[in-house]
Amino acid sequence: MPLSDRLRLPMRWPNAALLLVIGGAMLGLIYLVYQTVEAEREEREQAALTSDVLNELQQVHTAALNGETGQRGYLITLDRRYLRSYQQGSEQIEPALDRLRELLSDQATSRQEELLDEIDALSRAKFDEMEASVILLEDGRLLDARRAVLSDEGQETMERLRRAIGEMEQIERQILSDQQSETARIEGRVFPLLGALIALLLIAIVLGSRLVGRAARAEAEAAQAFAISEARDRADLLARELNHRVKNLFAVVLAIVQMSARDKPEAKPVTEAIAQRIRALLVAHEVSQGELDRELASLEALIETTLAPYRSQTQTASISGPEILLPAKRITPLGLVLHELTTNAVKYGAWSNGGEIEVSWTQEGDSVVLTWHEAGAGNGETPERKGFGSMLMDSAARQFGGSVTRDFTADGLVVTITLPHTEASASLATETAGS
Repeated sequence: MPLSDRLRLPMRWPNAALLLVIGGAMLGLIYLVYQTVEAEREEREQAALTSDVLNELQQVHTAALNGETGQRGYLITLDRRYLRSYQQGSEQIEPALDRLRELLSDQATSRQEELLDEIDALSRAKFDEMEASVILLEDGRLLDARRAVLSDEGQETMERLRRAIGEMEQIERQILSDQQSETARIEGRVFPLLGALIALLLIAIVLGSRLVGRAARAEAEAAQAFAISEARDRADLLARELNHRVKNLFAVVLAIVQMSARDKPEAKPVTEAIAQRIRALLVAHEVSQGELDRELASLEALIETTLAPYRSQTQTASISGPEILLPAKRITPLGLVLHELTTNAVKYGAWSNGGEIEVSWTQEGDSVVLTWHEAGAGNGETPERKGFGSMLMDSAARQFGGSVTRDFTADGLVVTITLPHTEASASLATETAGS
Protein backbone atom coordinates (compact mmCIF):
# COMPACT_ATOMS: atom_id res chain seq x y z
CA MET A 1 0.00 0.00 0.00
CA PRO A 2 1.41 3.45 -0.89
CA LEU A 3 2.55 5.68 1.96
CA SER A 4 -0.10 8.32 1.16
CA ASP A 5 -2.88 5.73 1.50
CA ARG A 6 -1.48 4.43 4.80
CA LEU A 7 -1.49 7.97 6.19
CA ARG A 8 -4.94 8.77 4.90
CA LEU A 9 -6.75 5.87 6.62
CA PRO A 10 -5.97 6.81 10.25
CA MET A 11 -6.92 10.44 9.57
CA ARG A 12 -10.50 9.52 8.70
CA TRP A 13 -11.34 8.47 12.25
CA PRO A 14 -10.68 11.86 13.90
CA ASN A 15 -12.68 13.61 11.16
CA ALA A 16 -15.58 11.19 11.67
CA ALA A 17 -15.42 11.78 15.43
CA LEU A 18 -15.59 15.55 14.90
CA LEU A 19 -18.64 15.23 12.67
CA LEU A 20 -20.30 12.93 15.23
CA VAL A 21 -19.73 15.53 17.96
CA ILE A 22 -21.19 18.28 15.77
CA GLY A 23 -24.16 16.09 14.84
CA GLY A 24 -24.81 15.27 18.50
CA ALA A 25 -24.76 18.95 19.43
CA MET A 26 -27.23 19.78 16.67
CA LEU A 27 -29.56 16.97 17.74
CA GLY A 28 -29.47 18.44 21.24
CA LEU A 29 -30.37 21.84 19.78
CA ILE A 30 -33.27 20.35 17.83
CA TYR A 31 -34.58 18.65 21.00
CA LEU A 32 -34.35 21.93 22.92
CA VAL A 33 -36.24 23.76 20.16
CA TYR A 34 -38.96 21.10 20.36
CA GLN A 35 -39.09 21.52 24.15
CA THR A 36 -39.49 25.28 23.75
CA VAL A 37 -42.37 24.93 21.28
CA GLU A 38 -44.13 22.40 23.53
CA ALA A 39 -43.67 24.59 26.61
CA GLU A 40 -45.20 27.56 24.76
CA ARG A 41 -48.18 25.40 23.76
CA GLU A 42 -48.68 24.06 27.31
CA GLU A 43 -48.51 27.60 28.72
CA ARG A 44 -51.24 28.78 26.34
CA GLU A 45 -53.44 25.79 27.21
CA GLN A 46 -52.93 26.39 30.93
CA ALA A 47 -53.76 30.10 30.54
CA ALA A 48 -57.02 29.22 28.76
CA LEU A 49 -57.90 26.60 31.41
CA THR A 50 -57.13 28.97 34.29
CA SER A 51 -59.29 31.67 32.71
CA ASP A 52 -62.22 29.25 32.33
CA VAL A 53 -61.85 27.92 35.90
CA LEU A 54 -61.75 31.43 37.37
CA ASN A 55 -64.79 32.37 35.32
CA GLU A 56 -66.78 29.37 36.61
CA LEU A 57 -65.73 30.07 40.20
CA GLN A 58 -67.01 33.61 39.74
CA GLN A 59 -70.27 32.16 38.39
CA VAL A 60 -70.67 30.00 41.54
CA HIS A 61 -70.01 33.00 43.77
CA THR A 62 -72.41 35.18 41.77
CA ALA A 63 -75.12 32.53 41.90
CA ALA A 64 -74.82 32.31 45.70
CA LEU A 65 -74.93 36.10 46.02
CA ASN A 66 -77.98 36.36 43.72
CA GLY A 67 -79.78 33.70 45.74
CA GLU A 68 -78.97 35.35 49.05
CA THR A 69 -79.98 38.80 47.76
CA GLY A 70 -83.33 37.50 46.55
CA GLN A 71 -83.96 35.58 49.78
CA ARG A 72 -83.18 38.56 52.01
CA GLY A 73 -85.17 40.96 49.86
CA TYR A 74 -88.24 38.71 49.93
CA LEU A 75 -87.89 38.23 53.67
CA ILE A 76 -87.74 41.97 54.35
CA THR A 77 -90.34 43.22 51.89
CA LEU A 78 -92.46 40.13 51.19
CA ASP A 79 -92.34 41.33 47.58
CA ARG A 80 -92.25 38.28 45.29
CA ARG A 81 -90.27 40.19 42.69
CA TYR A 82 -87.17 39.55 44.81
CA LEU A 83 -87.64 35.83 44.26
CA ARG A 84 -86.47 36.33 40.66
CA SER A 85 -82.88 36.85 41.88
CA TYR A 86 -83.22 33.80 44.12
CA GLN A 87 -84.55 31.68 41.24
CA GLN A 88 -81.81 32.96 38.94
CA GLY A 89 -79.12 31.93 41.43
CA SER A 90 -80.75 28.50 41.87
CA GLU A 91 -80.67 27.95 38.10
CA GLN A 92 -77.03 29.13 37.75
CA ILE A 93 -75.42 27.10 40.54
CA GLU A 94 -75.82 23.55 39.15
CA PRO A 95 -74.50 24.24 35.60
CA ALA A 96 -71.58 26.25 37.01
CA LEU A 97 -70.58 23.42 39.37
CA ASP A 98 -70.88 20.85 36.53
CA ARG A 99 -68.69 22.93 34.18
CA LEU A 100 -66.14 23.41 36.96
CA ARG A 101 -65.89 19.67 37.53
CA GLU A 102 -65.57 19.05 33.79
CA LEU A 103 -62.75 21.60 33.41
CA LEU A 104 -60.76 20.12 36.31
CA SER A 105 -61.53 16.46 35.59
CA ASP A 106 -58.04 15.68 34.19
CA GLN A 107 -55.98 18.53 35.66
CA ALA A 108 -57.09 18.84 39.30
CA THR A 109 -54.59 18.42 42.13
CA SER A 110 -55.60 16.53 45.29
CA ARG A 111 -56.22 19.83 47.09
CA GLN A 112 -58.34 21.13 44.24
CA GLU A 113 -60.47 17.97 44.36
CA GLU A 114 -61.01 18.53 48.08
CA LEU A 115 -61.94 22.18 47.49
CA LEU A 116 -64.24 21.24 44.63
CA ASP A 117 -66.16 18.84 46.88
CA GLU A 118 -66.26 21.49 49.61
CA ILE A 119 -67.56 24.18 47.22
CA ASP A 120 -70.20 21.77 45.94
CA ALA A 121 -71.35 20.84 49.47
CA LEU A 122 -71.35 24.44 50.75
CA SER A 123 -73.24 25.71 47.69
CA ARG A 124 -75.93 23.08 48.13
CA ALA A 125 -76.10 23.74 51.89
CA LYS A 126 -76.47 27.47 51.27
CA PHE A 127 -79.29 27.01 48.77
CA ASP A 128 -81.00 24.41 51.02
CA GLU A 129 -80.92 26.97 53.87
CA MET A 130 -82.34 29.68 51.60
CA GLU A 131 -85.00 27.34 50.22
CA ALA A 132 -86.12 26.43 53.75
CA SER A 133 -86.63 30.08 54.68
CA VAL A 134 -88.53 30.75 51.43
CA ILE A 135 -90.84 27.78 52.15
CA LEU A 136 -91.49 29.13 55.66
CA LEU A 137 -92.44 32.47 54.15
CA GLU A 138 -94.70 30.77 51.63
CA ASP A 139 -96.46 29.01 54.54
CA GLY A 140 -96.95 32.33 56.33
CA ARG A 141 -94.47 31.57 59.12
CA LEU A 142 -92.68 34.90 58.96
CA LEU A 143 -91.21 34.80 62.49
CA ASP A 144 -89.77 31.30 62.00
CA ALA A 145 -88.24 32.35 58.68
CA ARG A 146 -86.63 35.44 60.22
CA ARG A 147 -85.25 33.40 63.14
CA ALA A 148 -83.65 31.01 60.66
CA VAL A 149 -82.10 33.86 58.66
CA LEU A 150 -80.86 35.70 61.74
CA SER A 151 -78.99 32.61 62.95
CA ASP A 152 -75.24 32.40 62.11
CA GLU A 153 -75.62 29.21 60.09
CA GLY A 154 -76.25 30.86 56.73
CA GLN A 155 -73.58 33.55 57.25
CA GLU A 156 -70.98 30.98 58.29
CA THR A 157 -71.79 28.81 55.25
CA MET A 158 -71.36 31.82 52.93
CA GLU A 159 -68.04 32.77 54.52
CA ARG A 160 -66.69 29.22 54.15
CA LEU A 161 -67.83 29.19 50.54
CA ARG A 162 -65.97 32.46 49.85
CA ARG A 163 -62.79 31.10 51.45
CA ALA A 164 -62.93 27.86 49.44
CA ILE A 165 -63.47 29.77 46.19
CA GLY A 166 -60.62 32.17 47.05
CA GLU A 167 -58.21 29.31 47.76
CA MET A 168 -59.20 27.58 44.51
CA GLU A 169 -58.50 30.78 42.56
CA GLN A 170 -55.11 31.17 44.25
CA ILE A 171 -54.14 27.59 43.38
CA GLU A 172 -55.09 28.08 39.72
CA ARG A 173 -53.10 31.31 39.47
CA GLN A 174 -50.07 29.61 41.05
CA ILE A 175 -50.28 26.72 38.57
CA LEU A 176 -50.29 29.20 35.69
CA SER A 177 -47.37 31.13 37.22
CA ASP A 178 -45.35 27.91 37.57
CA GLN A 179 -46.02 27.01 33.92
CA GLN A 180 -44.91 30.48 32.78
CA SER A 181 -41.70 30.19 34.82
CA GLU A 182 -40.96 26.77 33.31
CA THR A 183 -41.50 28.12 29.79
CA ALA A 184 -39.18 31.07 30.45
CA ARG A 185 -36.51 28.71 31.84
CA ILE A 186 -36.63 26.50 28.74
CA GLU A 187 -36.57 29.49 26.36
CA GLY A 188 -33.56 30.91 28.20
CA ARG A 189 -31.47 27.86 27.27
CA VAL A 190 -31.94 28.15 23.50
CA PHE A 191 -29.69 31.10 22.60
CA PRO A 192 -26.74 30.15 24.88
CA LEU A 193 -26.78 26.72 23.27
CA LEU A 194 -26.65 28.31 19.82
CA GLY A 195 -23.53 30.20 20.87
CA ALA A 196 -21.97 27.04 22.29
CA LEU A 197 -22.80 25.18 19.08
CA ILE A 198 -21.06 27.68 16.80
CA ALA A 199 -18.04 27.65 19.12
CA LEU A 200 -17.98 23.86 18.87
CA LEU A 201 -18.21 24.05 15.09
CA LEU A 202 -15.28 26.46 14.85
CA ILE A 203 -13.19 24.36 17.23
CA ALA A 204 -14.00 21.30 15.13
CA ILE A 205 -12.90 23.14 11.99
CA VAL A 206 -9.64 24.22 13.64
CA LEU A 207 -8.93 20.70 14.86
CA GLY A 208 -9.86 19.29 11.46
CA SER A 209 -7.50 21.73 9.79
CA ARG A 210 -4.71 20.61 12.11
CA LEU A 211 -5.34 16.97 11.25
CA VAL A 212 -5.25 17.76 7.56
CA GLY A 213 -2.07 19.80 8.05
CA ARG A 214 -0.35 16.91 9.83
CA ALA A 215 -1.19 14.58 6.96
CA ALA A 216 0.19 17.10 4.47
CA ARG A 217 3.43 17.53 6.43
CA ALA A 218 3.92 13.76 6.76
CA GLU A 219 3.52 13.26 3.04
CA ALA A 220 5.84 16.21 2.32
CA GLU A 221 8.60 14.53 4.33
CA ALA A 222 8.11 11.15 2.63
CA ALA A 223 7.57 12.06 -1.03
CA GLN A 224 9.09 14.03 -3.89
CA ALA A 225 8.00 17.47 -5.09
CA PHE A 226 5.11 16.06 -7.13
CA ALA A 227 3.81 14.09 -4.13
CA ILE A 228 4.01 17.20 -1.95
CA SER A 229 1.91 19.19 -4.42
CA GLU A 230 -0.63 16.37 -4.57
CA ALA A 231 -0.88 16.27 -0.75
CA ARG A 232 -1.52 20.00 -0.59
CA ASP A 233 -4.31 19.71 -3.15
CA ARG A 234 -5.86 16.92 -1.12
CA ALA A 235 -5.60 18.92 2.13
CA ASP A 236 -7.33 21.87 0.48
CA LEU A 237 -10.08 19.57 -0.82
CA LEU A 238 -10.62 18.07 2.64
CA ALA A 239 -10.82 21.52 4.22
CA ARG A 240 -13.38 22.65 1.65
CA GLU A 241 -15.36 19.45 2.16
CA LEU A 242 -15.42 19.92 5.93
CA ASN A 243 -16.54 23.52 5.50
CA HIS A 244 -19.24 22.38 3.05
CA ARG A 245 -20.51 19.74 5.48
CA VAL A 246 -20.72 22.26 8.30
CA LYS A 247 -22.85 24.56 6.12
CA ASN A 248 -25.05 21.59 5.19
CA LEU A 249 -25.56 20.85 8.89
CA PHE A 250 -26.61 24.47 9.41
CA ALA A 251 -29.13 24.08 6.58
CA VAL A 252 -30.52 20.86 8.12
CA VAL A 253 -31.01 22.52 11.51
CA LEU A 254 -32.70 25.54 9.88
CA ALA A 255 -35.06 23.28 7.93
CA ILE A 256 -35.99 21.25 11.02
CA VAL A 257 -36.68 24.41 13.05
CA GLN A 258 -38.92 25.77 10.30
CA MET A 259 -40.76 22.43 9.91
CA SER A 260 -41.36 22.30 13.67
CA ALA A 261 -43.74 25.26 13.36
CA ARG A 262 -45.53 24.06 10.24
CA ASP A 263 -48.27 22.29 12.24
CA LYS A 264 -48.14 24.72 15.17
CA PRO A 265 -48.90 28.28 13.97
CA GLU A 266 -48.81 29.56 17.52
CA ALA A 267 -45.11 28.67 17.74
CA LYS A 268 -44.15 30.58 14.58
CA PRO A 269 -42.79 33.70 16.38
CA VAL A 270 -40.43 31.55 18.48
CA THR A 271 -39.20 29.43 15.56
CA GLU A 272 -38.78 32.51 13.35
CA ALA A 273 -36.57 34.15 16.01
CA ILE A 274 -34.48 30.97 16.25
CA ALA A 275 -34.28 30.65 12.46
CA GLN A 276 -33.04 34.24 12.13
CA ARG A 277 -30.28 33.51 14.67
CA ILE A 278 -29.25 30.38 12.76
CA ARG A 279 -29.11 32.30 9.47
CA ALA A 280 -26.94 34.96 11.13
CA LEU A 281 -24.61 32.25 12.47
CA LEU A 282 -24.37 30.76 8.97
CA VAL A 283 -23.43 34.15 7.45
CA ALA A 284 -20.85 34.69 10.20
CA HIS A 285 -19.40 31.25 9.51
CA GLU A 286 -19.10 31.93 5.78
CA VAL A 287 -17.32 35.26 6.30
CA SER A 288 -15.08 34.19 9.20
CA GLN A 289 -13.94 31.06 7.35
CA GLY A 290 -12.97 33.12 4.32
CA GLU A 291 -14.38 32.86 0.84
CA LEU A 292 -11.21 31.84 -0.93
CA ASP A 293 -12.53 32.75 -4.38
CA ARG A 294 -12.53 36.45 -3.45
CA GLU A 295 -9.25 38.36 -3.40
CA LEU A 296 -10.40 40.96 -0.88
CA ALA A 297 -13.08 41.17 1.82
CA SER A 298 -14.43 44.04 3.95
CA LEU A 299 -13.16 44.33 7.54
CA GLU A 300 -16.42 46.01 8.60
CA ALA A 301 -18.49 43.17 7.07
CA LEU A 302 -16.41 40.60 8.96
CA ILE A 303 -16.97 42.39 12.31
CA GLU A 304 -20.69 42.96 11.66
CA THR A 305 -21.39 39.33 10.73
CA THR A 306 -19.34 38.00 13.64
CA LEU A 307 -21.31 40.07 16.17
CA ALA A 308 -24.73 39.72 14.49
CA PRO A 309 -25.83 36.36 16.03
CA TYR A 310 -25.36 37.70 19.56
CA ARG A 311 -26.34 41.39 19.36
CA SER A 312 -29.66 42.41 20.89
CA GLN A 313 -31.24 45.28 22.80
CA THR A 314 -29.38 44.16 25.95
CA GLN A 315 -26.14 43.11 24.22
CA THR A 316 -25.10 46.23 22.33
CA ALA A 317 -22.02 46.99 20.28
CA SER A 318 -20.77 50.05 18.40
CA ILE A 319 -18.57 49.75 15.29
CA SER A 320 -16.58 52.54 13.66
CA GLY A 321 -13.67 52.88 11.29
CA PRO A 322 -12.70 53.59 7.68
CA GLU A 323 -13.40 51.22 4.78
CA ILE A 324 -10.69 48.54 4.80
CA LEU A 325 -10.42 45.59 2.40
CA LEU A 326 -8.32 42.65 3.52
CA PRO A 327 -7.03 39.61 1.59
CA ALA A 328 -9.02 36.41 2.17
CA LYS A 329 -5.93 34.71 3.67
CA ARG A 330 -6.06 37.28 6.52
CA ILE A 331 -9.86 37.20 6.88
CA THR A 332 -9.87 33.56 8.01
CA PRO A 333 -7.50 33.83 11.03
CA LEU A 334 -8.81 37.30 11.93
CA GLY A 335 -12.37 35.91 11.87
CA LEU A 336 -11.35 33.21 14.35
CA VAL A 337 -9.93 35.86 16.71
CA LEU A 338 -13.08 38.01 16.51
CA HIS A 339 -15.33 35.01 17.07
CA GLU A 340 -13.31 33.96 20.14
CA LEU A 341 -13.60 37.49 21.57
CA THR A 342 -17.36 37.56 20.88
CA THR A 343 -18.12 34.21 22.54
CA ASN A 344 -15.92 35.15 25.52
CA ALA A 345 -17.89 38.41 25.86
CA VAL A 346 -21.14 36.42 25.91
CA LYS A 347 -19.89 33.87 28.46
CA TYR A 348 -17.58 35.86 30.73
CA GLY A 349 -17.19 39.44 29.55
CA ALA A 350 -19.22 42.58 28.95
CA TRP A 351 -22.32 40.93 27.47
CA SER A 352 -22.62 38.56 30.43
CA ASN A 353 -22.78 41.51 32.87
CA GLY A 354 -24.94 44.05 31.03
CA GLY A 355 -21.97 45.93 29.53
CA GLU A 356 -21.31 46.96 25.95
CA ILE A 357 -18.65 46.43 23.30
CA GLU A 358 -16.93 49.10 21.22
CA VAL A 359 -14.94 48.08 18.12
CA SER A 360 -12.92 50.67 16.21
CA TRP A 361 -9.97 50.65 13.83
CA THR A 362 -7.59 53.06 12.17
CA GLN A 363 -4.99 52.82 9.45
CA GLU A 364 -1.47 53.71 10.61
CA GLY A 365 1.04 53.58 7.79
CA ASP A 366 1.18 50.05 6.39
CA SER A 367 -0.79 48.60 9.28
CA VAL A 368 -4.38 48.50 10.52
CA VAL A 369 -4.85 48.84 14.30
CA LEU A 370 -8.14 47.41 15.58
CA THR A 371 -9.26 48.06 19.19
CA TRP A 372 -11.80 45.81 20.92
CA HIS A 373 -13.05 47.45 24.16
CA GLU A 374 -15.48 45.77 26.58
CA ALA A 375 -16.94 48.28 29.05
CA GLY A 376 -18.58 47.44 32.37
CA ALA A 377 -17.20 43.97 33.07
CA GLY A 378 -13.67 44.28 34.41
CA ASN A 379 -11.82 43.82 37.67
CA GLY A 380 -8.31 44.64 36.49
CA GLU A 381 -7.01 41.11 37.20
CA THR A 382 -5.05 39.27 34.51
CA PRO A 383 -5.82 35.51 34.27
CA GLU A 384 -3.12 33.34 35.82
CA ARG A 385 -2.87 31.02 32.83
CA LYS A 386 -3.60 31.07 29.13
CA GLY A 387 -6.55 28.98 27.96
CA PHE A 388 -7.20 27.45 24.57
CA GLY A 389 -8.79 30.69 23.34
CA SER A 390 -5.65 32.72 24.09
CA MET A 391 -3.45 30.20 22.31
CA LEU A 392 -5.87 30.21 19.36
CA MET A 393 -5.65 34.01 19.06
CA ASP A 394 -1.84 33.97 19.26
CA SER A 395 -1.69 31.30 16.56
CA ALA A 396 -4.12 33.26 14.35
CA ALA A 397 -2.04 36.44 14.80
CA ARG A 398 1.01 34.62 13.43
CA GLN A 399 -1.07 33.49 10.45
CA PHE A 400 -2.16 37.00 9.45
CA GLY A 401 1.30 38.38 10.17
CA GLY A 402 0.36 40.75 13.01
CA SER A 403 -0.10 40.74 16.78
CA VAL A 404 -2.83 40.51 19.44
CA THR A 405 -2.35 42.14 22.86
CA ARG A 406 -4.84 41.91 25.77
CA ASP A 407 -5.10 44.39 28.63
CA PHE A 408 -7.41 43.58 31.58
CA THR A 409 -8.37 46.99 33.00
CA ALA A 410 -10.71 47.92 35.86
CA ASP A 411 -13.33 49.05 33.29
CA GLY A 412 -13.07 45.95 31.11
CA LEU A 413 -11.01 44.05 28.56
CA VAL A 414 -9.10 46.01 25.90
CA VAL A 415 -7.69 44.00 22.98
CA THR A 416 -5.44 45.62 20.37
CA ILE A 417 -5.02 43.79 17.05
CA THR A 418 -2.36 44.94 14.58
CA LEU A 419 -2.25 43.49 11.07
CA PRO A 420 -0.40 44.52 7.89
CA HIS A 421 -2.27 46.37 5.14
CA THR A 422 -0.67 46.55 1.70
CA GLU A 423 -0.77 49.48 -0.71
CA ALA A 424 -2.68 47.36 -3.27
CA SER A 425 -5.46 46.62 -0.83
CA ALA A 426 -5.85 50.29 0.12
CA SER A 427 -5.91 51.36 -3.54
CA LEU A 428 -8.53 48.79 -4.46
CA ALA A 429 -10.66 49.77 -1.46
CA THR A 430 -10.66 53.40 -2.63
CA GLU A 431 -11.64 52.38 -6.17
CA THR A 432 -14.46 50.19 -4.86
CA ALA A 433 -15.86 52.97 -2.67
CA GLY A 434 -15.74 55.44 -5.60
CA SER A 435 -17.56 53.12 -7.97
